[in-house]
Order: sequence, then structure tokens, then C-alpha cells
Amino acid sequence: MNGELQKEQKRVDSVMEIITEEISHLEEETSRRKNEVVQIRKHFWDEVKVNTDTFDDYLETIIGLRQEAQALSVSQSSHRLASKRLSTLRRMREIPYFGRIDFKEEGASAQEQIYIGISSLSDASGEDFLIYDWRAPISSVYYDYQPGPAVYETPGGAIGGMLEKKWQYLIREGVLQSMFDTSLTIGDEILQEVLGKGTDKHMHNIVATIQQEQNEIIRHDRGRLLIVHGAAGSGKTSAALQRIAYLLYKYRDQLHADQIILFSPNSMFSSYVSNVLPELGEENMQQVTFQQYLNHRLSKEFEVETPYEQLEYVLTETDAPAYRQRVAAIKCKASTRFFQALQSYRQSLEIAGMQFKDIMFRGEPVVTAQQMTERFYSHDTSLRFHNRLERLQDWLMKQIKEVQKVERTKPWVEEEIELLSEEEYHKAHRYLAEKRGFQREAVADYEIEPEALARLIIQQKVKPLKKQIRTLRFLNIKEMYRQLFTDPRRINHWMEGEIPEEWHEICQLTLEMLDEEKLYYEDATPFLLLKELIQGFQINSSIKHLVVDEAQDYSSFQFEFLRRLFPAAKMTVLGDFNQAIFAHANEMVDFSTLTSLYGADKTDVINLSRSYRSTKPIIEFTRNLVPHGERIIPFERAGERPAVKQLTSQDELHGCIAAKVADLQSEGFSSIAVICKSAEESGCAYQALSTRIADVKLVKSSSGEYEEGVVIIPSYLSKGIEFDAVIIYNASKHVYGDESLRRVFYTVCTRAMHQLQLYCVGEPSPFLREALREGTLA
Repeated sequence: MNGELQKEQKRVDSVMEIITEEISHLEEETSRRKNEVVQIRKHFWDEVKVNTDTFDDYLETIIGLRQEAQALSVSQSSHRLASKRLSTLRRMREIPYFGRIDFKEEGASAQEQIYIGISSLSDASGEDFLIYDWRAPISSVYYDYQPGPAVYETPGGAIGGMLEKKWQYLIREGVLQSMFDTSLTIGDEILQEVLGKGTDKHMHNIVATIQQEQNEIIRHDRGRLLIVHGAAGSGKTSAALQRIAYLLYKYRDQLHADQIILFSPNSMFSSYVSNVLPELGEENMQQVTFQQYLNHRLSKEFEVETPYEQLEYVLTETDAPAYRQRVAAIKCKASTRFFQALQSYRQSLEIAGMQFKDIMFRGEPVVTAQQMTERFYSHDTSLRFHNRLERLQDWLMKQIKEVQKVERTKPWVEEEIELLSEEEYHKAHRYLAEKRGFQREAVADYEIEPEALARLIIQQKVKPLKKQIRTLRFLNIKEMYRQLFTDPRRINHWMEGEIPEEWHEICQLTLEMLDEEKLYYEDATPFLLLKELIQGFQINSSIKHLVVDEAQDYSSFQFEFLRRLFPAAKMTVLGDFNQAIFAHANEMVDFSTLTSLYGADKTDVINLSRSYRSTKPIIEFTRNLVPHGERIIPFERAGERPAVKQLTSQDELHGCIAAKVADLQSEGFSSIAVICKSAEESGCAYQALSTRIADVKLVKSSSGEYEEGVVIIPSYLSKGIEFDAVIIYNASKHVYGDESLRRVFYTVCTRAMHQLQLYCVGEPSPFLREALREGTLA
């Protein structure tokens, strides 16, 4: 084996030389291109003669401008491509490749050695590949097959052959530390090595450790919707990010990073995953939270509750007088039935119920809401709904023109003219002169006409009214949404099936919030849907792919909305129903309900049952916490059993946590989370522990970046993130006693990679009984 290692090290050395040479060449090129761009920008106007005296001169100016702009664009594009390649090569200098297959294609006389890395690399002649990109068609053999017959797909069709051997390499900064023949060794040494490491503040790419089931997700290329249902720690998010990199590689001429959106659970998670695509030499896709989108659309009209404020209420206000009614409202308004009810309600507005706002000018209504109602329901009723709205808009614009005529002779116009500042007067004079055809140098010769100035003054004053009409702000959407709840009996006209028994109280709660210019989180998407159904959807057809992470936190209603919002997009949906912690979770029993989005024939479901994040003892404990947990398969990685300790007081709890953190730090763990049920509990824990643990940080829903070190964090913000060690702050019956919290408890326990410690003040949670009985807890 030593001889083989030496031979492979020589190859690594020669590859490193080529990488170093290419880096040196590209550093010079990027520097030169950058100077080029700077010089073109600096002297842009020196190179263009601006002359508009005649049409020919004007044409020459336009051509000159276009040529300079084109030169700038070419230089910028060349600089961008060179910089991108340089960034990739610098990463390859650390790990040039991680795998090799010895593949003999059908009909070939000899096998070929295919080395696989994060990007391709050719020899000096450019004719032979030294390294193949992990996304290249032939690289799929490395991920999908053990030695034996193998097939891979190319644009020209399937290619078969024999996989003779498969090797894994551990190379760090040009040194081949080890290599494994995976047909001889048991287990995945590189995966063990990667999983055994500590975490840091960013998720990293997994191209060296992609498993067969993850590779199926990455290279999946059928239908409109891919649903990935996977256990905690199964690599769903990692696979989805590698999937984006794969699609950007495969469709590089048709798909760009700005045509992909990732819906993240929160801003902190966005920061956590922001490194993966740049590590692979790709630009990051757009990232947004659903809450950010809602705020973008609604924050000018309402104060919108966040999903975490909603969840905090559900977790902490169980004794509130309206708690049961609020939870019923959350479930009802998240359902597909409520989505359909809003569609039926909108259709009913074609006959009656449209609400408008008076159009005011100088404190007086120039067109009243009543006049608009009469016009809408008495004219053009055979037209489609949106055509009727367009006709109403046209009619309103005519009314504004009439207003302009009537107002022209009123005394206030003369007063406005007299109040014009010298600057405003000169501006109006220049505008009217140029409108009359006076050249710029002859503007002074124009004598302003009082009638023209009066028209201009009125034109400026009615501009906001015209904008109000163009943007449909004369529609009273808030009042139309309110109408759904003013008479609780009316919902029977629109919603099929059984109405929640708490509907009267739900109506009352909704109206109280609307009166305060506020929206519950469960009302935000329905309100926006109604607005879109009435005004016409503000669709985004430029987005070609949508990735929804932590999909179990979305309601059926929200998925229906997203599909309409991005009609041209394919969708990848990732989630785990064992981690469905929002109150509406029961409305979507499993992801099979999503197949109606695009139809069963355009939908594929991939289940990931193997969990890689945690050690085997941690997984054996956590899978006991959820129904059908036996389906979760742990990866063979040794570690300590999770431990539970029962305490008698809060003071004792805080002393034990501080001591445990110190122990974990002495063992070399850098990422330690004290996970609490709610933000309220996190705040109390932080107050008590901040004097006992140095540099401990409190994570809030407003936190924009994932923090390293010791953090205190609420359950719902820890989703999607992993920590070296996790301490469950208080796993007592008092805190986690209700069956509705089982998924929350499972979620927090599955955040731990290497160590899990649970403390209980008083009697332990009933969720721990089975684990204690089976001996999976120490």
C-alpha cells in the first residue's frame, strides 16, 4: 500500500503544480481585467462624442455609446468569470479531489481512471481531464454504484460499463493523508471523519460524502415537484443545496442563480447555509423567509404578527381565556378548505359585496364609494370580473379629467400660483417652454401663459389621484376581508364541510385585530390571497426553481399561494413531519396532500430514512420519541448515551448547566446549545446563566447570523441547525408534559451531533419514560 500511496502522492503533486500555475495566471488576468473595467468606467465619456445637432450626429452618438457599453460589459463579464474560477481553484488547492473510479466502458479495451473533485481540471494541453466535476454525468457512478456493472446518463443516452474499483482520498493542502478502496473496507471512512468533526458557523458542502439516496435528490430531473421527506439529520438541506449547484451546472446556459429562490425558516438559517454554493464555485441563490415576503407586501397597511410570535403564544399562553379559540383559528385559516372559501367569496363579489374608498381632492370626495359601487354593479355586468375593474378604472380617470376642468377657474389655483417659489416658477417655465417646442437656449424667449400654468398646477395636484386609480388603491380590501367575519353565519355560503364550533369567537378575535390595524400570522396569507384574487396576481415568472426548506412549517394554504405566485417554477420541498411544531401541522397530515399542487404524474417523493447528524446512541434515543421512529436508521458512529439528570431546584439546574458547559468545552466542543422550549424560558435561562458562563449568547428571532460558542436558544429557532453538544434546559413534565409538544421535544433533541444532556426540575417528561425503560438514556 505504501508504494500505491507514493504513486498517488506524485499525482497529487503534479495536479497541485497545475492548480498553482493556473491560479498564478488567473491572478494576473483578474488584476488586468479589473484595471480594464476601472479605466473604461473612468474614461467612458472621453471616448464618446455627444452631438445631437442632426440626426446623423445623434445616430453616431448612440453607436459610440453602445460600443463603449459593450466593451465595458465584455470586460466586466471576463473579470467575473476569471474571479469565479480563481475562487474555485483556491478551494481545490486545499482539496483537489476526493474520489476515483476505475471504469471500463462497454466496448473499450482498457479501464479509465476518473478522479472526482468540486470542479473539473485539464492538463496543460487542455485535452485530458485530470479531475472531473462531481456533477459531470460519469461522476454519478461514484455515488450510485459499488464495483460491478454500472450505467450513467448523458445527453446522448445511457452509457454502460464495469466499475472495477472505487477509491476515497483524504487530501489536505497537497498531502495525501490516506486512501481507501471502498470495495474492501467496511463503512465510509471519510464520512466518519467528516461527521466526527465539530461544527462551525456555516454549513459546508457534502460532495465528498454524498450518499446514494442523496445523489438521487441532487440529480433528480423529472416533473414539477420533488418532495423530500427525511428524518432529522438525514442531509435534506445539504442535498437540496448540492441540487441547486447541480442544476446551475447542468443548465448553465438556461438557469442562473438569481432565478432560484430558497425559502428559509429564518434569517439565522439563511446565514448558516450561505457558504455552501460559493464553496462549489457557484453564486448564491436568492434567500428569503415567508415572513419577509409577507412584510414586503403588507407592512405598509398592517403590523403583521411573525410565525414565532404566533408559536410563542401557542407554547406559553395555554391558560389564556381565548387560547382554544385562537388555536382553532390557526388550524382553520391554514387549511385548503379556507383557501377554497376565499375563492368562492371572491366569486360572490361579482354579484354583491365590493367595497370601495372615496376618492378625495382638497378634503372633498370627488367620486364616492357609493358611486363606484353603483357603477360596478350596474354597468358591463356581462364582462369578466377584472375587465369590469378595468372599465371602472377608465371611468374614474374620466371623472378626474372632469375635476381638472372644473377646478381650473377656482380661486385656490391663483393662490397656488402666487405661492410658487422662484425656483418652482423657473422649473414650470422651462417645462412649459420645452413642451411648446422651444429649444433649451431659447427658453428665456418663452412668455408663460397663465392658463397653461393653471393647468400644470392642477395636473400636479391630481397626480396622486391618478396613481391611486392606476394602483387600484380605491378598492377597500381590508373591509372586504372584514366582511368574511362580520356575520359569522355567512361563512356557510363559502366554506364546505363542518365549520369550527369556535367560529363565532374566531370572527370576534379577527375583527379586534383588524380594528387595531394588525394581522394575526394566520390571517396574513389569506388577506394577501384575497387581495391578489381581486386585484390580479402579482406573479413572478422569472423564477425557475423554488426550494422550500422546513416545509412541514408551511400550511396547505401557503403552498397553494406559492404555486400561484411562481407559476413557471419547479419546486423542491424538504421536510420532516416529526418536526412539525406549528399549531396548523395537523391540517397537513403528510406531504401526499401536496401532490395536488402539480398533480401526481408531475410529482415525485423521495424518503430519507438514514440519519447522519447524531451518534448512534443519540439516534437510538430520539427515534423512541416519535411514532414509527423505528424506521429511522442510525449511521454507525459511536458515542456516549444521552444522559438525563433529575434536580430539585432552578438554582441547582443553573449550577449543573454551568458545570456541564465547562466540561464540554474542556473536551474540545466549540458549539454548545442550551435549548429551551420558548423565548420566554430562554430569557429566564439567559438571565440566570450569563453570570455563570462566559460569553454565553442569547439567540432571538431577530438574530441575523448563526452564532458559534455557547448559545441559549428557543426550540423553534434551533430547527435546521446542528450543534456539537446540546443541553435540554428543562425536560420536566411541567415544561414538556402535553402530548402536543412531542414533536417540539423530538426536534430539540435531534440537534445534537456528539453529546446530549437533559435536565429535569422535578418529574421528567412522559416522553422520557420509554427511553428510560429501554435503557437508551444514561
